[in-house]
Amino acid sequence: MKTYLATPKDIDKKWLLIDAEDIVLGRLAAIAATRLRGKHKPTYTPNMDCGDNVIVINAEKVKLTGNKLQDKVYYRHTGYPGGIRSRTPASIFAGPAPETVVSLAIQRMIPKGPLGRRQISNLKVYAGSEHPHEAQQPEILDIAAMNPKNKRSAIRG
Repeated sequence: MKTYLATPKDIDKKWLLIDAEDIVLGRLAAIAATRLRGKHKPTYTPNMDCGDNVIVINAEKVKLTGNKLQDKVYYRHTGYPGGIRSRTPASIFAGPAPETVVSLAIQRMIPKGPLGRRQISNLKVYAGSEHPHEAQQPEILDIAAMNPKNKRSAIRG
């Protein structure tokens, strides 16, 4: 039997809507990254962008377990000597773009390179419950119903 390799005409992209309210960040990111890459499909081909388009809403209401809200640190470098900058999820959630935490978590689970950059462009993250993609008629992906551990309510009040 020959190995199946998808071609661009074989790829069928769907639009998925994920509501991140009360969902644990890492579990949300792992599921979204799998959907973006297309690894949930039987027609997965490693060198093709066969993943779905993913819309994440309510990104500001995502939950972090343990003390990650204060202890986790995101680093970046400005490119200048001594230019290391750091932020915690608490400061990001308090800032103007709270959806950054969700997009960084998903982006860091996608492989680096040209294909990974093309796949991450299929991700749309919004802090609130409104999104401009109603015309694409996205299917709702209920992550909270997949596993009881995916949803937390008493963490990060």
